Amino acid sequence: MTLMKSLMGAAASMALTAGAALADPALIFDLGGKFDKSFNEAAFAGATKWAEETGGSFLEIELQSEAQREQALRRFAEAGANPVITMGFAMADPLSTVAPDYPDTKFVVIDVSWLDVANLRQVAFAEHEGSYLVGMMAALASETGTVGFVGGMDVPLIRHFGCGYAQGAKAVNPDINIVANMTGTTPAAWNDPVKGSELTKAQISQGADVIYAAAGGTGVGVLQTAADEGILSIGVDSNQNHLHPGKVLTSMLKRVDVAVYDAMKAGTDVETGVFTLGLSENGVGYALDENNADLVTDEMKATVDEARQKIIDGEIDVVSYYENDTCPALSF
Repeated sequence: MTLMKSLMGAAASMALTAGAALADPALIFDLGGKFDKSFNEAAFAGATKWAEETGGSFLEIELQSEAQREQALRRFAEAGANPVITMGFAMADPLSTVAPDYPDTKFVVIDVSWLDVANLRQVAFAEHEGSYLVGMMAALASETGTVGFVGGMDVPLIRHFGCGYAQGAKAVNPDINIVANMTGTTPAAWNDPVKGSELTKAQISQGADVIYAAAGGTGVGVLQTAADEGILSIGVDSNQNHLHPGKVLTSMLKRVDVAVYDAMKAGTDVETGVFTLGLSENGVGYALDENNADLVTDEMKATVDEARQKIIDGEIDVVSYYENDTCPALSF
């Protein structure tokens, strides 16, 4: 059975489990919780798959505040967990401080690629490539000529999603109108489905009939409201098609589950360094299943699959927002 221990407020518990946790992996979820149906939940799925396949166990914590980041890292490392897997770009600064203090512990971080830390595996994704494909699908499905994008916290990572989406939409329809909003400027923006719903209604009032949510738990409100209002939505990170069958056009898959599973499978032998997963590595893509099969036409699939191959072959260059902190297809 999977060992799942809450960490915060449980120093005594950690002391009791330190022996059992020796060399067990640990997983630190970002704000929004492991059941956000998106980013964190994909990580949980990967960890659960590893545990079920191996009979192994892992420690875990759902962070409740920014202050807990460094504390969680240190407690897991001192408890003997290895590797310690962390979620989200906000772990960059805590890791750069903590990881060097535990050179015999391997750390893994998802969505960070710029640190110079010897005992750290950094996994980034080419989110703009996957977002380009779902942007094409949005434009192909739109009847109004207006599509929407709802981001979570206004940070370069989410602009990276939006930029790829806008480029894909404009590749199909150069005259398409793209309405984009961010949910907020603090980590609370990842878990505010009410605000997600409000932004969705506002975008619908501007003519949007397909809306892409890249907003963690906030996106649940986007997808729900889109379904209620009779328009299409696009999920993110995890396959969210099942949340509203026949109403979610597709989901931009970001294989966080695979990244976490692979790290746990490698265990203390996990390779450190920087790794970027794009279309060619099947690190990103779009979801097609029984829940959206009636929404995705053969023509749509053929068009998108052709673009996917051209991106892999270098025939289509999807501009990264990171290149110069601007987007050629969308103003934020």
